[in-house]
Amino acid sequence: MGKELLRKLPKVDTLLHNSEVQKAFENTSKALVTEAVREAVDSYRKGILQGDIENFSEEDIISSFNLILKDKNSFKLKKVVNAAGIVIHTNLGRSLLCEEAAKQVENIIKSYNNLEYDIEQGKRGSRYSHIEEIIKKITGAEGALVVNNNAAAVMLVLNTLCEDKEAIVSRGQLVEIGGSFRIPEVMKFSRAKLVEVGTTNRTHLYDYENSITGETGVLLKVHTSNFKILGFTEEVPAEELASLGEKYNIPVVEDIGSGVLVNLENYGLSYEPTVQESIRKGIDVVTFSGDKMLGGPQAGIIIGKKKYIDAIKKNQLTRALRVDKMTLAALEATLKCYLDEKTAIKEIPTLNMMLTPKEELKKKAVQLKRKLSSAPSHFKFEISEAFSMVGGGSMPEEKLTTWVVKIKSSKLSSVEMEKLFRKAETPVIVRINSEEIYLDLRTIFKEDYDIILEALKEMGE
Repeated sequence: MGKELLRKLPKVDTLLHNSEVQKAFENTSKALVTEAVREAVDSYRKGILQGDIENFSEEDIISSFNLILKDKNSFKLKKVVNAAGIVIHTNLGRSLLCEEAAKQVENIIKSYNNLEYDIEQGKRGSRYSHIEEIIKKITGAEGALVVNNNAAAVMLVLNTLCEDKEAIVSRGQLVEIGGSFRIPEVMKFSRAKLVEVGTTNRTHLYDYENSITGETGVLLKVHTSNFKILGFTEEVPAEELASLGEKYNIPVVEDIGSGVLVNLENYGLSYEPTVQESIRKGIDVVTFSGDKMLGGPQAGIIIGKKKYIDAIKKNQLTRALRVDKMTLAALEATLKCYLDEKTAIKEIPTLNMMLTPKEELKKKAVQLKRKLSSAPSHFKFEISEAFSMVGGGSMPEEKLTTWVVKIKSSKLSSVEMEKLFRKAETPVIVRINSEEIYLDLRTIFKEDYDIILEALKEMGE
């Protein structure tokens, strides 16, 4: 039977003359169409040899070809619906850009621009001049520089201020940033010599002072934003470390991580140190991310005293780590929102989603449940209170009260539903809790409702 089926398989050249395949040539290259036809035939050959296919028609192979070609023509980086309720979802692109940032990026990339041109002087300029002043205005720092991410920022700062010298840091702050990137490894590549002081849970000012030598390059403080140690703990306040650095004329560097520019306690959330606080407390150089709590594009922002920022700008690594016009355009537009805090809360998606009142989320849950009523009958829906997470290694203890639509099916398990949601034309990323699918309204937009409904309809009656 298998040999007969193998003989029945049409040749690739024959299929290339099929009317549907010929139609595909109108919008797709011959090489890609041919590759898709060959893969479709090969998949049937493999199925026959494995005993999975007992019969087929040419139309079946053409259907397979269409699916393969559609996949080949689609972009690998694509839109997904974040129904998981994690606001800064590292795997899903972290923070969303605000509308003005998206418009400014489009405006800049579709035209020539003054990236490194001083319009006033009519000569070459610096790409960093476009954003340095607004960063200084918002943070109170004397100088600023932007590189491609915060790990790069830390490495660049340490390489500039501490190459072949000692960097003193508390053992409790030797964190893993994520994706196996760890502070000790970043320091190693910067050619700073790590000096650990204190213990995992308690570090005192005298621990730093007793370790200062003629080889000390910086005192380093790292904000442990992605975990908390509770109980018998102590760490040195930023202002005390700044005073110690001033006493010995040693720069104090703080990696604050997420880049919070708004006091979140004013909005009912737990305390998270702001960038402005670090500058006010006398820290010499502060580094933070642009694409986490700040809500902008991926970037590592370095701010601090002018003499240190000027030295960092001259480091040859700065060119290797520099950001492009798209990042600068998005970051400038994002930062402009912070000139007025109310505007930032309203316009920056990360802040807006974090601070959306639960009453508004409940209304959205009711609307979504109503929208999904036309889904196949084996699905059952219920709305319920739950918790969202900030994500992105930020505020790990913060539980944001939210509302979810819970889904059960009489035909599909929660694992099967999760997979089918993920495999939808526009993937829907959900979470599973107690054998139920949770759709968290904190990170779902109203324009996503139809996408979710369509994904459920694709799962069939």
